[in-house]
Amino acid sequence: MKMIAASIMCADSLHLADELRALEKAKVKMLHCDVMDGVFVANTAMGAYVLQDIKNNTDMLLDVHLATVNPDEFVDLYAAIKPAYMSFHVENSPDVAATISHIRSLGIKPSIAISPETAIEKIYPFLDEVDMVLMMTVNPGFAGQKFQRHVLEKIQQLKKELENHTNKPLIEVDGNIFEETVRLLEPIGVDIYVVGTAALFNDKTGSYTEKLALLREIIKER
Repeated sequence: MKMIAASIMCADSLHLADELRALEKAKVKMLHCDVMDGVFVANTAMGAYVLQDIKNNTDMLLDVHLATVNPDEFVDLYAAIKPAYMSFHVENSPDVAATISHIRSLGIKPSIAISPETAIEKIYPFLDEVDMVLMMTVNPGFAGQKFQRHVLEKIQQLKKELENHTNKPLIEVDGNIFEETVRLLEPIGVDIYVVGTAALFNDKTGSYTEKLALLREIIKER
């Protein structure tokens, strides 16, 4: 799988219906939905009722990222939206295996997220249990941060570790993803690129189709 996911948090919140239609026209297949609690990160975002409205008005897949403490407290609430994927941070779950099982029991593909400064080895015990790994290339919380290049090495380490596993979770990257950073990431082997203000939701000229064209050419989205 090679796919671009649009970070819907970065869209024009006053005109979400129009944004959904524009993204559909651009053939975006998945929306990345950041849920922030103001505790794990110094920001809040994307209440369940907003995501339910989005779900009710599009066929695009939803990819929910719980940037929260105590993620199990949020799982049931957001599972009602029936996202395709749900990510939680390895840094925040008191029982990572139990959180993974909780998500899967609700018919959702579990994904484990990891922040830039967390050692990649921390997720190794859980690679056989998840469908995706979300590699943060910036600190979760705010758009517009600088891409942290040391995460490239972490992804390479992850790819090498996965050679020892039968299960091969998708690798998703999120944080200042645009042409330059995609060119750094693509040779390593990334599956899903989350795009926000750097590549898509900005005041540069062009439709969403036009803004995504070069990225799609680089990653050969399919």
